[in-house]
Amino acid sequence: MSPRAAARLAALGFEQVYDYVAGKADWASFGLPIEGAHNSGTRAGAHVRTDVPACGPADRMPDVREHVRAEGWDTCFVTDQRCVVVGRIGRAALGGSDDVSVEEAMTLGPSTVRPSLELEKAVARMREQSLTTLPVTRLDGVLVGVLRRDDAEQALGLHV
Repeated sequence: MSPRAAARLAALGFEQVYDYVAGKADWASFGLPIEGAHNSGTRAGAHVRTDVPACGPADRMPDVREHVRAEGWDTCFVTDQRCVVVGRIGRAALGGSDDVSVEEAMTLGPSTVRPSLELEKAVARMREQSLTTLPVTRLDGVLVGVLRRDDAEQALGLHV
């Protein structure tokens, strides 16, 4: 909203008025609520699993394997101290037995999408690329969670 609109709302008595300069697209890319025909419920961010395992680059793979298996996952995201995604541990690395650091085993810079991505587009991308999951990050790279194709298709009423 414009500074003028924010000032007017404040003058009308609204106590929490924000002048969000970056705009609607930026707002939505952080997974913040949006309204309208294509509201938050129609976006990837509304359907992510937030319980996906994360680990740090210095962690050891035997520990990560044990944790990921115990949680019932087949992937783990490597994040820095700010929870920014820097890599991914996939099935191959999790299936190995090497006692190496996560940094040595990870795939760098996994492709991610924003919470604001329309769910239909996310499913189309997963189908085209034969993906079962899609990592979702905010605009600043912070991990939001993982969109599972089965969950997305079910939300859209598609046959899985």
